[in-house]
Amino acid sequence: MRVFAIRHGETEWSLNGRHTGVTDLALTDNGRRLAASLAPVLGREQFALVLTSPLQRARTTAHLAGLGAAAMIAPELVEWNYGDYEGLTPGQIRSQRPDWLIFRDGCPNGESPAEVGARADCVIAKVRAAGGDAALFAHGHILRVLAARWIGLPPEGGRHFLLGTGTLCVLSSYRGSPAIEVWNGPLDV
Repeated sequence: MRVFAIRHGETEWSLNGRHTGVTDLALTDNGRRLAASLAPVLGREQFALVLTSPLQRARTTAHLAGLGAAAMIAPELVEWNYGDYEGLTPGQIRSQRPDWLIFRDGCPNGESPAEVGARADCVIAKVRAAGGDAALFAHGHILRVLAARWIGLPPEGGRHFLLGTGTLCVLSSYRGSPAIEVWNGPLDV
């Protein structure tokens, strides 16, 4: 089983470094180009399951990547709820709270790492039950937590996985143990 974890294409807020959780932004022209560039790679695969976040930036990425018709909405794949930090840059947040780390501290009036980890575990269970390869269209922080949970790390382990927009990752296994095959990767997997 291979899980293709795809982060949505660029948005204005991702371009500007603003935390974009539940704000439903469209892709930029570059974001649409990045999403469309995934189509040839994903078109070579057969997926037992295709899931997408309900937010338009993920759904549009799935569509432009050629899997929109097969995609089912998975509310668990929505981005981290940043609460009071929605729309702020890390610099703005650290001006108020210098030692803040989302993967450790979560967000006031938003989600904790444990809550996001529970959502990631739910997605992993759905993927494993599908019995074949899966494609997931989602967002940076939820996918980083999902990768951590895939290999048995706590949600806080997501801090170790940097992830650009419009990128493709592949989660799989190595001799029966969950593994990361490609991360933030090139399109030639």
